[in-house]
Parts: sequence; C-alpha cells; structure tokens
Amino acid sequence: MGNLAVKLDGWSQLHFGKLISRYGYRLLTRRIGEEEIYFLNFGYEEDPPMGLVLDPADERDRYSIQLYHRTAAQVDLTGKDVLEVSCGHGGAASYITRTMHPRSYTGLDYNPAGIEFCKSKHHLPGLTFVHGDAENLPFPDGSFDAVINVEAAHLYPDYPRFLREVARVLRPGGHFLYADLRERSYLATWEAEMASGPLRELSDFSIDDGVLRGLEKNSERHIELINRITPKPLRRFGQEIAGVEGGGKYQQVKDGLLSYRIFLFVKD
Repeated sequence: MGNLAVKLDGWSQLHFGKLISRYGYRLLTRRIGEEEIYFLNFGYEEDPPMGLVLDPADERDRYSIQLYHRTAAQVDLTGKDVLEVSCGHGGAASYITRTMHPRSYTGLDYNPAGIEFCKSKHHLPGLTFVHGDAENLPFPDGSFDAVINVEAAHLYPDYPRFLREVARVLRPGGHFLYADLRERSYLATWEAEMASGPLRELSDFSIDDGVLRGLEKNSERHIELINRITPKPLRRFGQEIAGVEGGGKYQQVKDGLLSYRIFLFVKD
C-alpha cells in the first residue's frame, strides 16, 4: 500500500518495510477484527471500464480485484501451482483460485495475524496460507509455475534478494506476475535491479492512469472504512496510505511523481 520506504535512507530504509509488515499490518488486522476486509491495495480501472463479471459478494472490491486480475491474467494459470508473496488478507487468493482455476494456490505473508485472518475467512480446495518472509521463501527449489506479487515489494529491505528467491522457487518456464510502484527518482535503480536479476522480462506496462481511476473509485469507501476502524489522530495518515482522492499519494500519482507498472517475467 503506497510507496512509503523510498525516501528513507541507511538503517531506516533497510528495515522500515519489515517493521511495517511485522507491526503495522498486524495492528491493522487486529483493528479490522472480524470485518470482511480482504484487500489492502490500490485499485485499477480502464477507460472504457474493464467490465469484469464478478460474483455479487466481490462487487464491493471491484477496483482492487481489477488490479490483481490485470496482473495475474497475463498468463493462463489453469492447472498451475501458484504462489502469491504478500497475500495480505487473502482477497486476491480467493478471487484467483475461484476464477482462474490454478491447481494449487499458496498465499504467503510476513504478518502472522493476516495469515490467521486468511485461514479463518477463505476456505477453498487447493488454497493454503503460510506465514513467511519474501526474502527467505520457505519452499524447495522449483515449487511453482507462477509467482504473483502486487504492491508489496517496494517495502522489502533487500529487493534483489527477493527476485533471486522468486527465481529459485519457480520452475523453468515459470512466470513472475508483478505489479508495483516507485517514485520517479527511484526508477533507474528499480529498472537496474530488475535488469540484473535472474529473470527475463517479457513485458512492462505503465498503468498510472488506470490506478488513478481506481483510487478515485475507491476513495469514498476507503474514507468510510478508515473513519470507522482508525483512531481519529491516525485517520489522516490512514487516508494518505490508502491513496484517497486529494491525498498525498493520490496527488503524487496524478502529478507523475509515482510510477505504477505491471511486469511479466519468465525463468529461462
């Protein structure tokens, strides 16, 4: 959610992401309690609208789902073994399992409270959830046909190590389906890290306009949610992270200071 770490330096930049994952998201999960809040990411909408056919229960999360759909649908996942790194509250894991028909889907997250939330909310054949570290994936080499990561890797302290771990757990010919954002000043470093990594890039698309539309569509719901579950002194910060319309993150995307992109990589 949002690009919070890139302005930090030294020790702070190396460890901020894990502190957010270990404590920030854990606190958020506890504040949410039993509420069915399954997505923590920005949204996405096209012009004309994507028009995905969704189950009625998924409709409230349309724009967050569309971001995941746009990322995951780059390859056919039917009958594949899929890993999602940083699965959050499991909304995407449930949606992709139900609609894209992988053989198995494993959701991993560094937030143990989030994993317990997922286990209590999402019960589907072939869907499992595991507590673990994106930089030390707890799986043997060559375990998966596809790895999905959406709006999370910018918080990882050692991004190149994460890419190496993705490559390690992928089978030959497997795909990395990836969506993330960076500040414009950090793009050259981001691109260099991907180019020097172990996976071959097949495609790269900017989706800034689609993310901006998604933020606009999600703003009313996110403001209502933040006001309901967040202590009053933290509500402005919550809106900033969520990218509500008119907030700082929203304005950064609108002004071109943040770049949001979708990638497809393959393991040769």
